[in-house]
Amino acid sequence: MRFLYPAAFLFFVVLAATGLADDQPASKAAALTEAVAEAEPGAGLTFIDWLIIAIYGSGTIGLGWYCSRNQKSTQEYFVGSGSMNPILVGVSLFATLLSTISYLSMPGEALGKGPVFMMSLLTLPFVFGIVGYFMVPLFMKQKVTSAYELLEEKLGLSVRMLGAGMFIVLRLVWMALLIYLTAKALTIMLDVGEDKIPAIAIVTGFVAVIYTSLGGLKAVVITDFIQTVLLFGGALLCVGVISYDLGGFGWFPTKWNPTWDTQPFFSTDPSTRVTVVGTFVSVLIWYVSTSAGDQTSIQRFMATENAGAARRALGTQMCVSVVVSITLSCVGFALLGYFTTHPDQLPGAIHLKDNADKVFPHFIAFHLPPGVTGLVVAAMFAAAMSSIDSGVNSITAVVMSDVLDRHGHAPKSEADHVRLARWLAFGIGAFVVGISSFMGLVPGNITAVTGKTSNLLTTPIFCLFFFALFVPYASPRGVWIGAIFGTLTAAIVAFSGPIVLGLYLLFEIDPQTFGTVLKKTFDEATGITTLSCPDPISFQWIAPLSVLANIVIGCVASKLLPRQRSASLHCR
Repeated sequence: MRFLYPAAFLFFVVLAATGLADDQPASKAAALTEAVAEAEPGAGLTFIDWLIIAIYGSGTIGLGWYCSRNQKSTQEYFVGSGSMNPILVGVSLFATLLSTISYLSMPGEALGKGPVFMMSLLTLPFVFGIVGYFMVPLFMKQKVTSAYELLEEKLGLSVRMLGAGMFIVLRLVWMALLIYLTAKALTIMLDVGEDKIPAIAIVTGFVAVIYTSLGGLKAVVITDFIQTVLLFGGALLCVGVISYDLGGFGWFPTKWNPTWDTQPFFSTDPSTRVTVVGTFVSVLIWYVSTSAGDQTSIQRFMATENAGAARRALGTQMCVSVVVSITLSCVGFALLGYFTTHPDQLPGAIHLKDNADKVFPHFIAFHLPPGVTGLVVAAMFAAAMSSIDSGVNSITAVVMSDVLDRHGHAPKSEADHVRLARWLAFGIGAFVVGISSFMGLVPGNITAVTGKTSNLLTTPIFCLFFFALFVPYASPRGVWIGAIFGTLTAAIVAFSGPIVLGLYLLFEIDPQTFGTVLKKTFDEATGITTLSCPDPISFQWIAPLSVLANIVIGCVASKLLPRQRSASLHCR
């Protein structure tokens, strides 16, 4: 893969010199030079901004190459030989779960919908207690490359393959979504149409795939630390610029903004988009499920020496999550205060309520001084890369361990093993970039879209470990049935609106039967009227209802279809 080094360098030189997808490079270069000279905000991405981004991207690839020089085993490639610093691992785990999705969705949610989602931070002590003292010690008893090896010992090969397969699908969709959202945000910064999203997606995924396929988990963890510093610094820069412009912190809200949604403590109406109770329950389940059932998390724990070190890594992740989440929420509040004070500086196509997710990228590109914009965009790239690198590395570990090695298709030498792992990582990353453009078909803002797509399989995967570790009478057939119904429940809740619309179009069933209404939206530009139905069940209830269905049905099915005593269950 050494041919990729000069290609990557040339790629970034061209990117820095010309900008991306520009139809008039000469005139653009002149405009950028003038903008740098004036050093005033409002000019979009300038040459100096592109140069900062290019240096950052090239630097991460160089780090990947550096980490790859002495790697001689897949153990080191996937888990860093199991002796990595727990602080670095904890920051890496945070960066993995944050991603561009959170980097854009948190300010957009705070700005356009309200602050109730911040109640999710109250779940973190509970998550630390459950995962740190109940789950982590169980995982650390067996040092494994793939978390799903643990399932085979208790429930057999078929459940191991089920867990590995669901994880691969989950992370492929998750990475495709964050690449799409990053590319979509960049179309706003570059002031180009969304038809440029595929080209931008290639740029976004290129760097992360290269340094991940070269450097393995060690490169991932080190770059995740750098990326966390960048994204935190970028958020602080935005808050600082707005505070300076407005003469202080008067942007911080002291009363409920009229553009925000109604977000009660609790509601008996399942269609209420966000409630305090719903936020707490859904985020608690999601965090526990991700920390105790996702290869990206368990792989980080395995990279530490023992359960105590893994617990410190988890604690580090929780602490960093609190600090960065509060900072990103303040970015949203600051943006609301800025554009409420300067409404003329917001384009007519962007509204504080209806498409608040677009406000942050617009501000980054057009309201920050040259150089500062480059640092913040680099932070956004960092958020994307920190998730892509982890997803690619984790999927590669699962494919190698649970598919190739387990079924006797492993390369004969360790050197060939590492080489195949690198090529697999590169191929997986390329595939994700290719399918990322299809994520635009899912309706909703970033927060809702994430819940409806990438989190569909999070709780069913965790439930596999729940059955394996805590249900003595669990049977493979019962666990399979529980997983099927849990996944179906998640999908029905996630896409309840489109399902109701389909029932209306096919069978003329009144949407009011399900507690929702038929909406008609007329597009003046195209003259097309679009039909839709608001979701009768909020996305916040995907995880709770999925877990409930999965565990109840899985336990009942295991009682009705007990384990066959003659089955040979073993762990390789």
